[in-house]
Amino acid sequence: MNELELKYGCNPNQKPSRIFMKEGMDLPITVLSGRPGYINFLDAFNGWQLVQELKQATQLPAAASFKHVSPAGAAIGLPLDPVLKKIYWVDDMGELSPLACAYARARGADRMSSFGDFIALSDVCDVSTAKIIKREVSDGVIAPGYEPEALEILKAKKNGNYNVIQMDPDYKPEPIERKQVFGIVFEQGRNELDINRELLANVVTENKEIPDSAKIDLMISLITLKYTQSNSVCYVKGGQAIGIGAGQQSRVHCTRLAGQKADNWFLRQAPKVLELQFVDGIKRADRDNAIDVYIGEEYMDVLADGVWEKTFKVKPSVFTREEKRAWLNQMQDVALGSDAFFPFGDNIERAHKSGVAYIAQPGGSVRDDQVIATCNQYGIAMAFTQIRLFHH
Repeated sequence: MNELELKYGCNPNQKPSRIFMKEGMDLPITVLSGRPGYINFLDAFNGWQLVQELKQATQLPAAASFKHVSPAGAAIGLPLDPVLKKIYWVDDMGELSPLACAYARARGADRMSSFGDFIALSDVCDVSTAKIIKREVSDGVIAPGYEPEALEILKAKKNGNYNVIQMDPDYKPEPIERKQVFGIVFEQGRNELDINRELLANVVTENKEIPDSAKIDLMISLITLKYTQSNSVCYVKGGQAIGIGAGQQSRVHCTRLAGQKADNWFLRQAPKVLELQFVDGIKRADRDNAIDVYIGEEYMDVLADGVWEKTFKVKPSVFTREEKRAWLNQMQDVALGSDAFFPFGDNIERAHKSGVAYIAQPGGSVRDDQVIATCNQYGIAMAFTQIRLFHH
């Protein structure tokens, strides 16, 4: 099949719409269920590249949760501890496969942003992973294949309208890519940069120690940034992105946005949050929203309005600013990547508040000395990769 007609483009008024290959070439995908749209395919193809690179770099199954052409989460298939199983709402699902763990992590890092995501899987989708996908609000999934039972589970989702795409794992794109803007064709070589440990060799700070586990996290961060709309930064811990900031004009705003997401991820693991008692029958999305309100400043308004009874069985006490800060002070060994240089030390100051101990960034700012000095102040190890990862 050389082309696939789509319902419409980015918006319903943008017609006609299609994806296609040049003459004599077939599309490398098969739609097994549903009718994916323009943005679905953008998310699918970007997510597919991301998870393939994560697997190549780590030799573990990988998953990504995409929304509007940037990842909300990305992870590799490391086992989940009981706390992570609980905050990702998979503690009732028994043993999870490595691929299922990867998606639970990718989906769970920023569950509000992942609501209605498009999923990318590096490996054949198994039943364990399909069962997680079945219970989440999602637009579709792309994978190199599907176990028969897993495919039946997915095809039954959304009354048979769930988008399931099979990708040819042997497909290799041409080295030159093109797109059109305002009737003008842009052309460039594909970003084929291989992200590996060698990029982390130039450690410019007083602290030179980056353990192998942190190098894996830094590689995950950089690979994730490669497919995130710029400006972008990515916080990673334990084999998964925990905070991604995308598409900000200011890098410090990006660092703050991603840092807040990383903080929320860790705050969800606090005992006061784990002990929340929800009313019976509440949906996972409503629980996620309630937790976000509880750990934010808005909870005081909820108490004042007296609407907490709609969500909680027992009135939760206020999670004070001091309590939250004390809990966040326990977050350590976080890795941070940036798709371009940090122009000021204020980015490092913000990163430090979220437990960042390792940083990878291109370097090249006229204020590199200031940025390095700020890292030295907090004992942070920082590598200059000399590689920019803008993605637009």
